[in-house]
Amino acid sequence: MPMGHTATAQAGSGGLTATEHRLANGLRVVLSEDHLTPVAAVCLWYDVGSRHEVKGRTGLAHLFEHLMFQGSGQVKGNGHFELVQGAGGSLNGTTSFERTNYFETMPTHQLELALWLEADRMGSLLAALDDESMENQRDVVKNERRQRYDNVPYGTAFERLTALAYPEGHPYHHTPIGSMADLDAATLEDARTFFRTYYAPNNAVLSVVGDIDSEQTLAWIEKYFGSIPSHDGKQPPRDGALPPIMGGQLREEVREEVPARALMAAYRLPHDGTRECDAADLALTVLGGGESSRLHNRLVRRDRTAVAAGFGLLRLAGAPSLGWLDVKTSGGVEVAGIESAVDEELARFAEEGPTPEEMERAQAQLEREWLDRLGTVAGRADELCRYAVLFGDPQLALTAVNRVLDVTADEVKAAARAQLRPDNRAVLVYEPVEPETAEEAEAAATDTDAHEGADQ
Repeated sequence: MPMGHTATAQAGSGGLTATEHRLANGLRVVLSEDHLTPVAAVCLWYDVGSRHEVKGRTGLAHLFEHLMFQGSGQVKGNGHFELVQGAGGSLNGTTSFERTNYFETMPTHQLELALWLEADRMGSLLAALDDESMENQRDVVKNERRQRYDNVPYGTAFERLTALAYPEGHPYHHTPIGSMADLDAATLEDARTFFRTYYAPNNAVLSVVGDIDSEQTLAWIEKYFGSIPSHDGKQPPRDGALPPIMGGQLREEVREEVPARALMAAYRLPHDGTRECDAADLALTVLGGGESSRLHNRLVRRDRTAVAAGFGLLRLAGAPSLGWLDVKTSGGVEVAGIESAVDEELARFAEEGPTPEEMERAQAQLEREWLDRLGTVAGRADELCRYAVLFGDPQLALTAVNRVLDVTADEVKAAARAQLRPDNRAVLVYEPVEPETAEEAEAAATDTDAHEGADQ
């Protein structure tokens, strides 16, 4: 049987508790009982994301997320979706730089089904993985890239800024979606090797939260997951460390059919899990977190030079986090004026720091977001997995907000002064181009056809 211990409620956890266990094959299990509603959430995090990929095979982690829904040893085709949804549950999976996760929320009496389904694909996916499912999901992912990145306004901004902010060869230089060329290059054997390497119980954390009986749930987990063998072939991800400051401003201008000019920027910030990262989060919240923020008040309300202005934090544990600035201009306003105003506001904030009212509002905003995540069984299951995989301790999820509330205004000012600077950002400027009229497009096509005919 699995080994484990029971956690008592920690100060600042709101009375929430979690128990931790480990199976003999290395699977870490976190359970949290909540009998408020008759539902249970199952969340499974694998310690693999796009940072584990190698050059020429980008997008493989995300492609494999899709393959996990294409059948396993006992569940054929689309059966995973059909069984969960037929039982009144919901499900999905996501891929990021640092992990891949799968999750179901089920009526309590259907919890065993969800555990069996997750165990079946962890233990027997290779039995169903073939050329047909590989080609099917390759096409799905390529279409997803077209729909979410290539064929929507500003769609490639995240990919472009990430490539600027993290140098060539850095494990975070490319985004999880991957390139079309690499998706085409991935082979069935690549997928099989990927599964054997990363989809092992000793590379995963399973959390179950909700209206559960912990003893019965643990018995089911042992029954279905306990016989899956561990695998020791995983290599650690490449080092993601970088200097705290970029040392210069990196810029790229993009001319596309977008509705308005835009200024986007990524600032290099401290790693997630540090007090400095929490201070930076508060700084960005004061500066650009919602309609009461400084940048919104300056650019949208006062100057009316922008229709939207936001500043948020992309928290990363294995590399410097990114402060994400996004401003869409109004009318024919030039980006240069917007950029000057942003720099003016950042410089003033670095000199003065937040007011007591701004500090209180920012901490309350981050506390509410934390409560929102832990307020649902699915959100809590995800947070428990996150802290277990990235920081080694799921209990931190229950007290994370205390560290934010403990940060001082001086620390927030110091974070802004240290890193919210022009020499520590990658900048993306969007300039709209007029779309071709139907007549122009037809004339261009006719002209091309004529030239092609002449060449022949």
